[in-house]
Amino acid sequence: MIRTPQALLPWLFLLVALGGGLLWSASEMAGPGHAIVSGTAEVGGPFALVDQNGKPRRESDFRGLYRLVYFGYTNCPDVCPTTLAAIAQAFGKIGARKTKLVPLFISIDPERDSPKVLKAYLSAFGPEFVGLTGSTSAVNSVAREYRVYFARHPLASGGYAVDHSSLLYLMAPDGSFVTFYEDQSLEPDALAADLRKRIRG
Repeated sequence: MIRTPQALLPWLFLLVALGGGLLWSASEMAGPGHAIVSGTAEVGGPFALVDQNGKPRRESDFRGLYRLVYFGYTNCPDVCPTTLAAIAQAFGKIGARKTKLVPLFISIDPERDSPKVLKAYLSAFGPEFVGLTGSTSAVNSVAREYRVYFARHPLASGGYAVDHSSLLYLMAPDGSFVTFYEDQSLEPDALAADLRKRIRG
C-alpha cells in the first residue's frame, strides 16, 4: 500500500543514494525497470536476520547468487501478494538461470511476521522464496541499507497497516546493486525477459 506523497520517498532516497554524476539509459527505461548504466548505487548491504525456518541468515549466505529483494509484510492486502505472484511466475520462465537466483522477501512487520507466519505465507508462492524477519532494530537496519520507506498507520477497524515503498531490487552475486523494478509495471513476462538478459551463464 503506497500513499501520496509518501510514494515519492523511495525515488528521493534512490536519487540521494545514487549521488551526482550517474547517467540513466533512456533505452533501458522502456524495459520492466530502470537500469543504472554508470556509477555505483549505494543500495544493499550486510544484514543479520532469521529465515522462515528459524535459521539465522546473513547477506553473505547468498553471495554467489543473484538476489531479487522485496520488502513487504504478510498482512499486506494487495501490492505484496501481487508482486510476489509476479516474481513466482517470472521465476518459472527463466529456465536454468533460476539456479543462480534467489528471491528474498524481507518483512517490515516483524512484530506480526514470525518465521512460522512467513513460512505459511510464502508456501503459496513457491519453495524458492526465502522469507526474512528479525528484531525491529535488525529490520530497520536492513531497510536503511536498501533505502526502504515504511510506516505504520492505524486502521479504523482496529490494528494497523504498514505503508511502504514497493520496489523490487536485483542484486548481483557480489552483493552490488544491478537495477530495480517498479511494482506498478511488474509484468511476469517482461521481468523474466530482463532477468534472462542480466543473469549471466
